[in-house]
Amino acid sequence: MHAFRVVGNEQVRKVPLLDLKAQYASIEHEVIAVLREVCASQQFILGAHVAELEKRVAAYSHCRFGIGVSSGTDALLVALMALDIGPGDEVITSPYSFFATAGAVARLGARPLFCDIDAGTYNISPAAVENMIGNIGQLRDGELINRNTGGRIRALLPVHLFGHVADMDQLMSIAKRYRLRVIEDAAQAIGSECAGGGRAGSIGDIGCFSFFPSKNLGAFGDGGMCTTNDPVLAERMRILRSHGAKPKYHHSVIGGNFRLDEMQAAILLVKLKHLDDWTMGRQRNAAFYDDEFRGSELSRQVSVPMVIEGYRHIYNQYVIRVANRDGLKKYLTDAGIGNEVYYPVSLHAQQCFAYLGYVETDCPESSRATRESIAIPVYPELDREGQRRVVDAIAAFYR
Repeated sequence: MHAFRVVGNEQVRKVPLLDLKAQYASIEHEVIAVLREVCASQQFILGAHVAELEKRVAAYSHCRFGIGVSSGTDALLVALMALDIGPGDEVITSPYSFFATAGAVARLGARPLFCDIDAGTYNISPAAVENMIGNIGQLRDGELINRNTGGRIRALLPVHLFGHVADMDQLMSIAKRYRLRVIEDAAQAIGSECAGGGRAGSIGDIGCFSFFPSKNLGAFGDGGMCTTNDPVLAERMRILRSHGAKPKYHHSVIGGNFRLDEMQAAILLVKLKHLDDWTMGRQRNAAFYDDEFRGSELSRQVSVPMVIEGYRHIYNQYVIRVANRDGLKKYLTDAGIGNEVYYPVSLHAQQCFAYLGYVETDCPESSRATRESIAIPVYPELDREGQRRVVDAIAAFYR
């Protein structure tokens, strides 16, 4: 059932940015059945559904181990804790991401080092990483030291933004050369792939996923997962998510309450069976937009998402670059068409990170993306009529 708004005397169909009600309608009977199952078991903490989801998400992501946690943010936190990242340490990451990417680093007393992004994919630029290390880094006794701060640069935290994997071949080469650990922020990228088939979350030391409701694989609340191929790291993260206890009431390390809820795991197991079909729906809708924008005069005002040849883009968002972004945003909103700006302020320019000493021009591509990018609806249940409305509205604005 479509929602409408009145323009003059005419009813015009609204197009939301995301329609979770449509998704739920298609799986309601499966979800209700599995929730009854959990309620009947009365096992709500780290039960059979969490264990099964860990196994299946790990296999889906081409990993040996999955560790269910309470959110994507906590996945990043647990991963950093598992690698003993803390005060005196520094982590290279992207300034163009959701706050949690750098927030998790700072919460542990470590220092985010922001490197600019690639203009095409919005992911961290390997060239920018190389340049930064060349400018401030020095190897001393096998450790990469920041000459300006004296801090140890210990990890690289790339983000696979919007569903497109970062250039992990080059980033892993850099990490190996400088003995950096690699944590993949794959919150928006479950099932996405590099050329050659390497899946997000399987390439670095640890992968971090979010099951926030708006994600391609979304729970009915918060949830997340860490993936790894290292049995020692897997066990350490299992311990850390339960207050650092093993066995119960015996604590060799300080952890937290980072457990994935059993009900969320049960719902996610239902949704995981449909994930590839939903991804194909997003890809079809993205292909329609690509054709419409590239094959018309709109190509002068609208740049479509880049997909590197051989990569699998899962389109957690469909983000375009446009002229007069703020004007278009207002026009679409007034027309009843959902949209969102990811992200209006680059992390290196956020007030809470002012103590790091960055200025906006330090990451020019990230700053430019905050002014030019906008996401439009791409969810799998979106039909051609709805997409046509979106394209026509964008065309009308630029006319």
